Amino acid sequence: MKQGIFEIKENVALTQSVFKMVLQGDVTAITAPGQFVNIKLDGLYLRRPISVCDLSDNTLTIVYKAVGKGTEQMSRMTPGEKLDVLTGLGNGYDLSLAGDKPVLLGGGVGVPPMYLLAKELFAQGKKVSVVLGFNTKDEIFYEAEFKALGAEVTVTTADGSYGVKGFVTDALKAMDYTYFYTCGPEPMLKAVYKTANTSGQMSFEKRMGCGFGACMGCSCKTITGYKRICKEGPVMKKEEILWED
Repeated sequence: MKQGIFEIKENVALTQSVFKMVLQGDVTAITAPGQFVNIKLDGLYLRRPISVCDLSDNTLTIVYKAVGKGTEQMSRMTPGEKLDVLTGLGNGYDLSLAGDKPVLLGGGVGVPPMYLLAKELFAQGKKVSVVLGFNTKDEIFYEAEFKALGAEVTVTTADGSYGVKGFVTDALKAMDYTYFYTCGPEPMLKAVYKTANTSGQMSFEKRMGCGFGACMGCSCKTITGYKRICKEGPVMKKEEILWED
């Protein structure tokens, strides 16, 4: 974990409620796709955890949805403003288990961490397929960006307004893959768990207090005991997850 001051270089809307922010600063603590950052905002006690979408030598890209006071405040920020950011949080995805044909499944705001993951898998020579799940056509973002990487992209919408009608699991059933990586709301992760015919890794979205393992507020039960989503997660292997109905 590393604390630093980042300058906003870009902050643009991708949809009515989803925004892309590019930050410039020290990104050396970020070592794996799937990790997250924790952002301090004026007037708010708790930092806001946001997944890493993309990375370069000195810039960090995050994609976030304006759903509450903190993220709405972020959506109004402009280039030149600065943010206090904790970087290098969480464990990230293990790329060594991908096999030759991994599939990446992102649902809603679970899409962004799939982008850096796809970039790094392509750098290893993998054939990457990506499934992006949304409720409706108006919510879709980053389809073109994944295609530009060379990924085979399938988009699903729950209402059938674009792409495959249904959920990411409806597309997954027809696919040939060696391993899966996913991030999204818990009902989606549970459905992927039941549908996938290989092992895989899941990134969990959980309400966090501190974001670095001190407060124990985001603990969840696994086959080896309780784990903190912010510290031992947010990524967990399929085989270690215990679902609570």
